[in-house]
Amino acid sequence: MASKLLATTLRRTSHLRSFSTAAAAVAPPPSPYDDPNGISMKGVRISGRPLYLDMQATSPVDPRVLDTMLPYYLSRFGNPHSRTHLYGWESDEAVERARSQVASLINASPKEIVFTSGATESNNISVKGVMHFYKDKKRHVITTQTEHKCVLDSCRHLQQEGFDVTYLPVGSDGIVDLDQLRSAIRPDTGLVSIMMVNNEIGVIQPMDEIGKICRELNVPLHTDAAQALGKIPIDVEKMNVSLMSLSGHKIYGPKGVGALYMRRRPRIRVEPQMNGGGQERGIRSGTVPTPLVVGMGAACELAMKEMEYDEKRINKLQERLLNGITAKLDGVVVNGSTERRYAGNLNISFAYVEGESLLMGLKEVACFEWECVHECQLGALVCLEGIGGG
Repeated sequence: MASKLLATTLRRTSHLRSFSTAAAAVAPPPSPYDDPNGISMKGVRISGRPLYLDMQATSPVDPRVLDTMLPYYLSRFGNPHSRTHLYGWESDEAVERARSQVASLINASPKEIVFTSGATESNNISVKGVMHFYKDKKRHVITTQTEHKCVLDSCRHLQQEGFDVTYLPVGSDGIVDLDQLRSAIRPDTGLVSIMMVNNEIGVIQPMDEIGKICRELNVPLHTDAAQALGKIPIDVEKMNVSLMSLSGHKIYGPKGVGALYMRRRPRIRVEPQMNGGGQERGIRSGTVPTPLVVGMGAACELAMKEMEYDEKRINKLQERLLNGITAKLDGVVVNGSTERRYAGNLNISFAYVEGESLLMGLKEVACFEWECVHECQLGALVCLEGIGGG
């Protein structure tokens, strides 16, 4: 009924719904780096600024994504939870369309997608939410030593509450040992949480095999797929994933929005980590930010269409960069597996040179010694320590 009302109202008011993008088109102040011959990424002109090689930290918003978002900042600004008028209907329809776009990219049902503020929140809901819900029977969590900090900190928080956590080591290639994983699972294990693509060294874990072990032993599997979404094929059914954390700004979408996949059959339950109006089926309260959600949905749709082309292009770029470095320098080591890795990540060590000193000399290149969330810390990467490279 609501859909018919919306369609009728849209037809009758189409002449009133124009919007202006003049404000969005205002040019930023001139930069000393501006260069009309600069390169571009996904249509975003870099204009001669330092070469950006920090895509694991964030990506620019694709102009096509921004175009999709703008109407929901301007004329279609309604609250998606206000379902008694046109503005709310428009916004609600846009949110549900975005939910379907995200779900399609991972072969899930739209009903299994919960929008959040980002992968960090999704990880917190997954790790703490599951264990709190099943706390009477399940008191044990398994993860790896090379997880994202928000997963590791969530596990440490659970330990402070009396839960038991096993931190599995990884091999020198960054891959978890499947036999060790199987041996670590106990009758009271409530969750296995293993990152799909490592945020620091780009290693891809064998999620199909991990999923089979968890299914066989009847343990829910959570994976942080923030660095995998839109970059490698993901099938939650094939991987037997119960929960999956996703992020928008890693795939040319906006910052401040993410999603959590929650399997419905067999159903996985979580205890909400935030109190409020009960939005997103009571799992994540708070008004859903329609423009951001629309942007993430558009980014997922574009990623689905362009993933194959991007993979081939990025593989060639990585090969060219690595060959260029190794041809001129000795003592260069690629950290982690060279076979099971996402090509958009090239994590390398240089003999006899500290990473901090090296980066201080690379004024024309924007890269990082470690992943963005550790930028205020000095010391070895948690991940490199885990594989023996720290």
